[in-house]
Amino acid sequence: MSSLPQGARPNPLFLRDEEIRQGIELLFFAYRDFTSDADAVLARHGMGRAHHRVIHFVGRRPGMTVNELLGILKITKQSLSRVLSQLIGEGLIAQVQGTRDRRQRLLSLTDKGVELERQLSGLQRSRVTRAYREAGAEAVAGFRSVLIGLINEADRDTVLAAVDKD
Repeated sequence: MSSLPQGARPNPLFLRDEEIRQGIELLFFAYRDFTSDADAVLARHGMGRAHHRVIHFVGRRPGMTVNELLGILKITKQSLSRVLSQLIGEGLIAQVQGTRDRRQRLLSLTDKGVELERQLSGLQRSRVTRAYREAGAEAVAGFRSVLIGLINEADRDTVLAAVDKD
């Protein structure tokens, strides 16, 4: 179901407080449902969303350093260490020493990790594909613009370079 009925036009008063509040609420509900399927799979493995984010980004950028991952996630080393330790212990992520800089730790998914990442992203990809199909290309372009606008301005170029590279 599209957000606007067939033939309806967008509300020209989209910057009113009530429209903004509804948008915020819809983001909360959308995020709840977007993460729900993956959350159920993760819970069966004794993991949560922090684990999912690490699996996602390591899967998208094999060989990334721990510092690069810290920069993407913007979490403390201690938080990442706890999550990474579990993922390595479960055999989902491999960590090897850097070849140029032996202090670097390079991360990649193991075969088991690739399979879990496929399962998690498949669930979310189905939901996003369905929503995109229902909304149409113009709405998807507008949605992308809104998402980009929500990213801190200082981070936008870096985020877009990483996303567009994939």
